[in-house]
Amino acid sequence: MENPVALISGGASGLGAASARAIVSSGGRVVLLDRDPARGEALAAELGEAARFAETDVTDEGSVQTARDWGLSVFGRIDVAVNCAGIAIASKTVGKDGAHPLADFQRSIDINLVGSFNVARLAAEAMQDNAPDADGQRGVIIHTASVAAYEGQKGQPAYAASKGGVVGMTLPMARDLAPQGIRVMSIAPGLFMTPMLAGLPDAAQEALAAQPLFPKRLGHPEEFGAMVNTIIASPYLNGSVIRLDGGIRLP
Repeated sequence: MENPVALISGGASGLGAASARAIVSSGGRVVLLDRDPARGEALAAELGEAARFAETDVTDEGSVQTARDWGLSVFGRIDVAVNCAGIAIASKTVGKDGAHPLADFQRSIDINLVGSFNVARLAAEAMQDNAPDADGQRGVIIHTASVAAYEGQKGQPAYAASKGGVVGMTLPMARDLAPQGIRVMSIAPGLFMTPMLAGLPDAAQEALAAQPLFPKRLGHPEEFGAMVNTIIASPYLNGSVIRLDGGIRLP
């Protein structure tokens, strides 16, 4: 898949921005979907004519459909969807302030899981009209899961449940879309230097960086972007989740 056009949710910062830079650096073009217009427009300006920004709420059907259709009108096709939009809410099932707020749990599921499905289904609807390559491939969808899907820690029931849902839908979605020649993969990152972790004190960052087996550091967003490019370029990757975590197993 050469010079692909990608929809990237959460594309204005963190892993989404790293994915956008990686795809553009390899000759692709991107439509950045995000709720942060300041960061989105700044990144689009940095990437030049290969990028466009569309303010988008991934939980809203009409918002994603409008962004997708605009991307199609600008670049002519959609080959890739990368789902990076997400939130991490820390709250125990029952804590010192009482039961986990139900609205917070629902919001985590809506953005991390429902939002990923919403972007994927609408992107796939556009991809099925692409001309197939020699293998019959028309597109690829890449979700962002998390190692928390497997080893969620205290205070992560909402986040772990949402990312576990992403893991769980990867294979059935790949099976659904195989007749259309659309692959589906997920990346489960470990501890990455995203804006969320960058805001922690140095001592906390050092403690987290000691947890992977090797290398003993937080992951670089550029490494996530490189994995996105690897999946795009590897047509035999399908229906699986790749842990990108330095061998970490969360305690």
